[in-house]
Amino acid sequence: MPKKLIALDLDGTTLNNTSTITPKTAQIIQKARDKGHIVSIATGRPYRMSAHYYQQLNLDSPIVNFNGALVHKPQQKWAYEKEYSIQREIAFEILAQKEKLHLDFVAAENRETFFIDNLQNFQKDFFATDTATDANLFSQLKTNPTSVMLKTKNEFSSFVVETLTSQFSDEIEVRTWGGPSAILEVVPKGVQKAMAVSVVAESMQINQKDIIAFGDEHNDVELLDYAGWGVAMKNATDQVKSVANDITAKTNDEDGMVEYLEELLAI
Repeated sequence: MPKKLIALDLDGTTLNNTSTITPKTAQIIQKARDKGHIVSIATGRPYRMSAHYYQQLNLDSPIVNFNGALVHKPQQKWAYEKEYSIQREIAFEILAQKEKLHLDFVAAENRETFFIDNLQNFQKDFFATDTATDANLFSQLKTNPTSVMLKTKNEFSSFVVETLTSQFSDEIEVRTWGGPSAILEVVPKGVQKAMAVSVVAESMQINQKDIIAFGDEHNDVELLDYAGWGVAMKNATDQVKSVANDITAKTNDEDGMVEYLEELLAI
């Protein structure tokens, strides 16, 4: 079998419903790597909120963060690295509509840090850091952020996406993470996971037909459509399933991704 690039979404795909990687998942991914395949995470999360999964899986491959707004090799200089940003003014305009959009918080995100609208909304487990100071307040944002992260309730998620997409149609994309929380990631127009994974594939000299991608949410649609073999999770949205080559027999909470991968790669 030729070497494959395996692009893995995190929330709702690689992670179970408690946002953890099961021992079986770690074991099968290691087996795939031992066979010479490349495993690359492609997530809406910023790096600091995906770093522990990257480390738990012992990866050294490029990683896609912010739904494609950042593709990089952690802690390394990498010739193919790409990073995009949105206009700072858009972040403040979204914040001004926080109540109207039913948002729980608004956080402007950069590679290493974040700026949240109110420190009362800071949750160290969620933001993957122990501290937040006055310097992390939104008012301290001086540069264009890589993305803007929004949290709302599931019943308002579609309304937020439609409203912001309509208002800033030429400037931004609004993508969901997947998983149990209604987390939305606002990134520059045209940025999506497929574009970033194509950069990873080029750097690793992997043909498009040899890319296997797994996902569950609408931020995975372009990726599964682009991949040589796109696989939707059983728990995926109908939109994702409609573009996939196949669907896992089990959900993310039943090791559905790695059981499918194990059979597909015969490992």
